[in-house]
Amino acid sequence: MTATATRTEGDGVFVDYDAALVYLNQRTNLEKARQDRVLADQFKLDRMHALASALGNPQDTLTVVHIAGSKGKGSACEMVASCLEACGYTTGLFTSPHLVDVRERVRIGGELVSQTLFAEAMARVCDAERAIVDEHGPATFFEIMTALGLLVFAEQAVDVAVMEVGLGGRLDCTNIVKPAIVGLTQIQLEHVQILGDTVEKIAGEKAGIMKPGVVAISVPQGETVVGVFREKAAEVGALFRVLGDEVVYSCRFEAAHGRGPHPRVCVGEEGKGFEHLSVPLLGEHQAVNCGLALAILCELRERGFDLPERSVAAGLERTPRRARLEEIHAPPRIIVDGAHTPESVRATLRAAGAHMKYDSMVVVFGCASDKDVEGMLRELSRGADKVIFTKSSVNPRAMDPDELAARFAEHADGPMAQTAPTLKDAINAAARAVQAGDVVLVLGSFYLAGEAKALFEARKLRAGGTGAGA
Repeated sequence: MTATATRTEGDGVFVDYDAALVYLNQRTNLEKARQDRVLADQFKLDRMHALASALGNPQDTLTVVHIAGSKGKGSACEMVASCLEACGYTTGLFTSPHLVDVRERVRIGGELVSQTLFAEAMARVCDAERAIVDEHGPATFFEIMTALGLLVFAEQAVDVAVMEVGLGGRLDCTNIVKPAIVGLTQIQLEHVQILGDTVEKIAGEKAGIMKPGVVAISVPQGETVVGVFREKAAEVGALFRVLGDEVVYSCRFEAAHGRGPHPRVCVGEEGKGFEHLSVPLLGEHQAVNCGLALAILCELRERGFDLPERSVAAGLERTPRRARLEEIHAPPRIIVDGAHTPESVRATLRAAGAHMKYDSMVVVFGCASDKDVEGMLRELSRGADKVIFTKSSVNPRAMDPDELAARFAEHADGPMAQTAPTLKDAINAAARAVQAGDVVLVLGSFYLAGEAKALFEARKLRAGGTGAGA
């Protein structure tokens, strides 16, 4: 059912949620654009500052945890927010991309904002854009969503807003905030046409969210990346710290009933930090993201937040997986993951092997054409028992399945492979191929993971739906 918005000021553009979505989806969406076609002048903060000013600068009223990085920033945001909520704080969470519903990007207390609130806020953002469009041009999809998130968080008076950077950092729309704490996750080669062709250049862009006098905490990084971070921190007057160096951090693996071997982390000085807390997300690569989240919570304690270890541990356990080896259907077990770099594909396959019991794994794979395709195919050839190549129907940058299969065939020692024109066809083919002890892993793109979730959510709504397929 469509929720009706009560606000009818201005030109009365939005009378309901659907109308708000129409307005939003007409905007330029750089997330779906080919990187080589994105113009450098589309990444400026002038329009974002003007848009926020027209809304009364809602970001200035917020206590913000701001997290950037190439991989793991969404995971760290989810863990921070979940822990704060478990400790009784009203928390706003801004992340991207969304999987099924655009309101996943703006959550309060772990819940999507209502359709009514979304439409009302969108109407106000539309009015603000009209006031600045002559001077600054039309806002993009991400600028609109960032403004909406900041407005909603401010007007709902959240205690903390946890904000994930969209792309880069220095010129990202979210970088108009004045953070209380900055977090930096693993830096890898990504968006090289926009951010630079070395990890050092990319690190420089990510470090652009550091602010004078603000604590900035990084996960362990390569020496050159840490060097870039330290240089930027000194330049702006930020207080820079690294897990395992300035911040006490340790990790050990422990076997537990029902979970198998998994990492536990200790963060912070004895008596002031957190000891031996289980990492809630699967994979050893998540340990440093959890460590970063706990280090951020230690800093919030210094600012007067009451964060008991028992409550923090409970919050970690409730962290949603959201396309991080997330099971969306059984039987057969169908898992989705948004991994879209060679490093993350390798980590996901390793985590699946370490934490999931299965006889054989069928990977349904699709990716964008401007990613490191060869690197991901190389990892697939080492970790999958069978691969079905397909493409997302919602990503215009999606690579043709036949081309993926042709490139994959160059790996002579790779597993069996076939193609399917759509994700639904691929999942149905996988479901026919697996046995009771097998698993299907949908991998390579958040768009693909979101489309898979949407297929099974629609399937559940169909009366009398039976069988394993999508």
